[in-house]
Formats: sequence, structure tokens, C-alpha cells
Amino acid sequence: MDISEIQDQLKDVRYPIASSLTLPPACYVSDEWFELEMEHLFRRGWICVGRADSWSNPGSYQTFRIAGMPVVVIRNQDDLVGLSNVCRHRGSQIMQGSGRCRVLTCPFHGWAYDLSGRLISASDMESAEGFRIAEYSLKTFPVEVVDGFVFMNFNDGIPLEYWLGEFAELHRGWMLADQQVADRRVFEVNCNWKQFLEVFNEYYHLRFVHLDSIGKYYEKPDAPEAVTGKFTTQFGLTDKNAGLLEGSQDMAFPPIVDLDNRERRGVRYTWVYPNMAFGANSDFIWSYHVFPRSAGKTEVIQNVCFPSSTLKTEGFEDRSRSYIDRIDTAIAEDIEILERQFEGMKSPYAVQGRFGSLEPCVAHFACWYAGALSKTEASRLSR
Repeated sequence: MDISEIQDQLKDVRYPIASSLTLPPACYVSDEWFELEMEHLFRRGWICVGRADSWSNPGSYQTFRIAGMPVVVIRNQDDLVGLSNVCRHRGSQIMQGSGRCRVLTCPFHGWAYDLSGRLISASDMESAEGFRIAEYSLKTFPVEVVDGFVFMNFNDGIPLEYWLGEFAELHRGWMLADQQVADRRVFEVNCNWKQFLEVFNEYYHLRFVHLDSIGKYYEKPDAPEAVTGKFTTQFGLTDKNAGLLEGSQDMAFPPIVDLDNRERRGVRYTWVYPNMAFGANSDFIWSYHVFPRSAGKTEVIQNVCFPSSTLKTEGFEDRSRSYIDRIDTAIAEDIEILERQFEGMKSPYAVQGRFGSLEPCVAHFACWYAGALSKTEASRLSR
């Protein structure tokens, strides 16, 4: 199936949700379509790369590969900055993984850059006529922090406040800026990036995939709020602390102080398009940042975060372990079904389905996605 045929099928993904079809299977398995996604969704707009406290000191850095492009996000003396992680000499990747450094030094020929990406050392270049060290800085990208989340943009024409809309207002009670990473993990899943985020943002699978772990905690959720930003969000009550398994409920931390009584009895699930989703529980948050590698392989960063006051609680390490065990249990169950789903998507008999009443956030994303990748929009953005 070619790109044009897939875009024709996207015409049936539209509001109202009750009559919309789901995304075409080819959107999940086609290598050609994957490249279109990278160009129009990941190389444009804002990408969430993590939590600000992960870059706590000058020189703290993390590397990413976003839409095939090596990037390093680093804290200099003043702020966070996004840099192309490609040496200006002969194209080697400069930094790997994460850590802390004083300068960024290319391992190939030793070219060195300061924490703002300016070239400060390039030995043995005297014979290059007209070579000026000041002209060989690394490409920089806008980086902004909202409520502790770090966003980067390859094309800074879209203001972040427009992208996020009412995000800060809807999440005010969870004091997101005060949440700090207690556990960070990176792993790969053999499924499409959209599948991973979809399953985190729907209630339909809970009583099937998570029947013996957390599936019985959740009551029927509220309808998603109508928002103007590029995100969808939904709150629902639970009859237990959704951050803990059945046998660990006595390990619960105190609720976040700014939450109202109802918010203390449930979870808000939010998906910021295209690549970040998180659950905001009564006493902590956990987030997923996805970085597609191919149509069928997705790198995921998982952050488990607690309020700064909770981190000081006596016995925090042991009690927080119970929360991480719950996250580990649920994500393992999700991954098993996601990889089975991806294999099914490859079948020529896989077709567009319909959205049930417990999948509205997935439907909201699908409608945004279909609009962003329609023939008209893709043609406009390509000019």
C-alpha cells in the first residue's frame, strides 16, 4: 500500500468519534509511512525528552536519536540547550548515553565544544585555508521546560505555549514542577510507537490484560476534557491506590497536598502529542517518552517521580520500591500484548476497526494524527 492509499484511508478517521474508524494498520507497519511520520511529526513541533531534574548540574547531558537525528541535551551554566550530536569535522557522533562532562569532545579527531556547542579546540587545522573556529559551532535547537517536562523543537516556528494550551492549568494540583525522578529506565519494545502510547491511554484493555494485577482498581473514567493544546487527558476514580499492587497498599505515601478530595481518589492519564504520556496519581507520577527506531521498534524512557517532600520520607527507598514493582508488573503485561498486536497488524487481513467507549483518548490522538498527516497538511508542510 502506497502513501496516497494510506492517506485516503485516514479520511475515515475523524470526528465524531462514534462514527470514526481507527487508524489503518499500514500506519503501524509500513516503513515508508514511518518515514513520513518522522518528517512531519518528529522533525516538526515539540518533542518531550524527559524531566528537568535529570539535568541537575552544569555539564549533565543525555543523548537521543530523534527521527534518525543524533541529539544531545545538555545543561550549560545558564540553561538547557539542545545540540546536534554530530561533529562539524567529519560527522562522527560525539557523545553517547548520559552523564556529566566539562566539554563535548569528539572521539574521532578530538574536536572539542563547550557546553553551549561552540567549537573551542580543533588541532592540526592550520593548513585549511580560511578555516575559522568560530564558524564551526554545533547546530542548536530550542529547549524549554514546562512543569518539569523538557521539550525540544527542531523547527522553532511553533510556540510551546500554543502546543500545550491548557496543560498547566489542568494539571496544577499535581505540582508537576516539584516532582523529581526517583527511577529512570530505558528499554526497547518490538511494537510501533503509537501502540505503546495508545495502550497507556485507554481503559478498555485493563480488565483483560491486567485482570490479576491492577485491572480491578479502575472505575469508569470521566470523559476527556475538551482542550485546545496538542494533548488529550482523562481522569478516573480508583477504589485503591493505583500506584501499588494489592499486597502493597499499606506502603502508600501521603497524597500531594494541592490535590482536591476527588483528585486524591484517582488518576489522570495524559498524552502530549506526539511522544509523551504520563499517569498522575494521588502521590506520584510516572511518564513514558518514546523515540521510534523503526515501524516495529520503539525506544522508551520510563521515569517514576515523587514530590520533593516525599523523597525525604523515612524509609523512602523501600516504600518507593513497591511503586516501581507495580509499574514493572503492568508494563510487562502491556509489552506482551503489544508485541502480539504488532504481529497481527502485519496481516493482510488486518483492517481499520472502531473505537469503543473506553478509548476516547486514543480516538482524540487518531483524529489529530489523521489531520496532521492528511494529503493537504503534508503537502503544505513540505513546501
